[in-house]
Amino acid sequence: MCERMRMRWGWVAPALLLIGLIGASCQQGVQPVSYEIVLEEGWSLRASAEVGQTGDVLSSETVPLEGWFTTSVPRTVLAALVSNGLYKDPYFGKNIDAIPTSQFEQSWWYRKEFSLEGYEDWQSAQLEFEGINYRANIWLNGKQLAANDEVIGSFRMFSFDVAGLLKEQGNILAVEVFPPRPGELTIGFVDWNPRPPDRNMGLWRPVRLKLAGAVSLRDPFVKTKVNLEPLAEAGLSVETLLVNHSDSSVSSTLELRFEGGQAQKSVSLDPGQTVPVTFTPDEFELLKVQNPRLWWPNNLGDPNLYDLELSVVVGSEISDSRQIRFGIREVGDYINPNGHRGYTVNGQKVLIRGGGWVDDLMLDDSVEKVEAQMKYVRHMNLNTVRLEGFWGSTQALYDLADEYGILLMAGWSCEWEWENYLGKPVDEFGGVETPEEIELITRSLEDQVVWLRNHPSVLVWVFGSDMLPRPALERSYYDALKEIDPTRPTLAACSIRKSEVSGETGVKMNGPYDYVTPNYWYIDDKHGGAYGFNTETGPGPQPPPLESIKRMIPEENLWPIDEMWDFHCGRNEFNTMNRYLNAFRNRYGDVDGVEEFTQWAQVANYEAMRPMLEAFGVNKHNATGVIQWMINSAWPETYWQLYDWYLMPNGAFYGAKTGSDPVNVVYNYGDEDIYVVNDTLANLDGGSVEIRVLNLDSKEIFQQDVDVAVPSNTSTKVFEMPKLGGLSRVYFLDLRLKSSDDQILSRNFYWLSTRKDVLDFENTLWFVTPNKGFADMRPLRNLKKVEVSLESKIEASEQTQTATVTLENRSEQVAFFIELKVVREDTAASVLPVLWDDNYISLLPGEKREIQAVFQTKDLGGAAPQVRMSGPNLVDSGS
Repeated sequence: MCERMRMRWGWVAPALLLIGLIGASCQQGVQPVSYEIVLEEGWSLRASAEVGQTGDVLSSETVPLEGWFTTSVPRTVLAALVSNGLYKDPYFGKNIDAIPTSQFEQSWWYRKEFSLEGYEDWQSAQLEFEGINYRANIWLNGKQLAANDEVIGSFRMFSFDVAGLLKEQGNILAVEVFPPRPGELTIGFVDWNPRPPDRNMGLWRPVRLKLAGAVSLRDPFVKTKVNLEPLAEAGLSVETLLVNHSDSSVSSTLELRFEGGQAQKSVSLDPGQTVPVTFTPDEFELLKVQNPRLWWPNNLGDPNLYDLELSVVVGSEISDSRQIRFGIREVGDYINPNGHRGYTVNGQKVLIRGGGWVDDLMLDDSVEKVEAQMKYVRHMNLNTVRLEGFWGSTQALYDLADEYGILLMAGWSCEWEWENYLGKPVDEFGGVETPEEIELITRSLEDQVVWLRNHPSVLVWVFGSDMLPRPALERSYYDALKEIDPTRPTLAACSIRKSEVSGETGVKMNGPYDYVTPNYWYIDDKHGGAYGFNTETGPGPQPPPLESIKRMIPEENLWPIDEMWDFHCGRNEFNTMNRYLNAFRNRYGDVDGVEEFTQWAQVANYEAMRPMLEAFGVNKHNATGVIQWMINSAWPETYWQLYDWYLMPNGAFYGAKTGSDPVNVVYNYGDEDIYVVNDTLANLDGGSVEIRVLNLDSKEIFQQDVDVAVPSNTSTKVFEMPKLGGLSRVYFLDLRLKSSDDQILSRNFYWLSTRKDVLDFENTLWFVTPNKGFADMRPLRNLKKVEVSLESKIEASEQTQTATVTLENRSEQVAFFIELKVVREDTAASVLPVLWDDNYISLLPGEKREIQAVFQTKDLGGAAPQVRMSGPNLVDSGS
């Protein structure tokens, strides 16, 4: 009764296709009989050792549910236990270590009762499982659909024909899930955080029941082809499978609706036959789109989306229908003259600016939280998210990436490439070795690709992370993609490798992963510096603000930094912040407590993150992309994050936002000159750059205005800084880029030292380049106190509120690194998520700025909002 989830084009017989056009009234009087039911709520869960019954009994008889846990699906076993209150706050302190792992060495039963009352006239039924970790026995109404030697693989998808088993009432589904064993190709977090005690066993993606008439639609795919010169026309090809579930021949009509137009094909199907059907622009003018509303990634244009509907009509009934949301765009890749791979969208080179994504430790992200994170990505001016082994627990991640213009690099994790993570010996190609494993992972890729291929956000399918796939596996991947998705580039590995199948990867993974000083990105030309495409890199730890630290670290461990903090670091080489702390002490000095540390850590985070993004912009197009490792965290921690698990942005968030401004004025830490980076597709004409240098006492010692003109999608040096005398140990550089009508397009404020950072390249390790000497930023700690006024106005709409904040520096000194927060008036807790125009702001003497923040009304919990500020040299905070 088990069938392969994805039926491929090459496996089906031809059928008679009659082509024609249909009028606007073609469906008048036609009744739908198709339904999609997501089996989400009302599941029960229990360990198999406590159940004492077999699957045939559990799925056919009334079972006392005392001792069972109530859960929804998707949800892993541990997430369900936590939601039932069995384990309190597992992410606080070391609580997660107290959860017994032995209970997850057995199988667990998921059980669901459901009714089909009210669903009429359907003739076919498919029960679909989008993600099971790792094996399962599946039973429905007393019959076994599949055994655990058939249902294998975290990334497989399974579909079962259950029409003959369903009843109007009293249906019972029972799924016995078995945990992954060492050596099996499961979900993994590598060295990013603790391993989940249950290894994420369970139904981790949705379970659906699809009801239809005699003929159903399967795997629709809209291919888009853009005329790249001059982007004025595009063609659509629409493919789908029609499946006849009956034991009789059927005459059907497949109808397509798009942008107010309609087309149809008549299709005859033999009993049990599956038929591929394609609509092409050569056949239908409707599919030749003039002046298409193209889908563009963030900061290059709007991410326009279209809707297309397919319906198959049998007699007077709509037997099945699907609505496909897609974007018209064309993606590609290229190799530049220096051998570095880059990517294009609609024929335009795109400098990839992104971050590595990870799902929640228990795979329990809500759609709401995923959306907040996609908004954060867009807000930081990033355009890409790399998915390394974490593909999301639903399609929400992809729908939102489509909507917000975020490119996705989807691929497998290095979990399968290293023995200590996989749990079995590996070689130069990782641990996918046997013919059975190659088939499993090929079919897993096929399932994911067919599931996701209509999303315009998906840029590239990535086959490997640190290592190449085994040649036999890589060939198997290519064979599959030729059939199911020939429209996108592929990448064999994210590191420097040469494949016997596909040649040079053209990308690098040379670190760093730990703290490096700002000049590293400009002067390194052998490792992770700003050249080529660095697929994962970054300046190491990003400790969050104090409020988040207090939510994850027990009070008695808040200071000094100890093993509890280490527990909330990464693992292996990244199990402490020692290298970060060494640089912090050398550059910013010693601190007296956790409050002072977390305040100055945001300064260090911002200063470390901004130049990485800026350097890749300055060096475009020799530099083709950079992925910050990482963008988010699976649980509360201090490493590799632009915002934390609580959705609290840290200094690196705003460093990334400023460093990725689509039109940006930049100080180059390498040659110490000024550049303008234009990431947009519009020329910058008639602009000007205002350059000011101030000593630590805020006395201006240099000022220059420079006229600039920067072509689209380029970087230009606009001014060579002279050697200045009379500089204080720490001094300030204020840069402002203005338009022809004197509007500020970009601003950048740097704190610099006359004592330079000196890198020790001879002792570079795979994850870090140490320093021989450090810049001295300690004089910042002695800045004169300043008075800054704050006025705020809150405006509320139906779901959101906007705080408009006016700051005015009423002193003759720089107001340095002001942090703004929206808090609940009753508890002083930060309102999160929040989108500030800018944050961690420095104001020149007498300067006045207006800044806005947008947040959700529901996140106030009924309290009134209040704006607060803090800063190292403010006289006091204001609100």
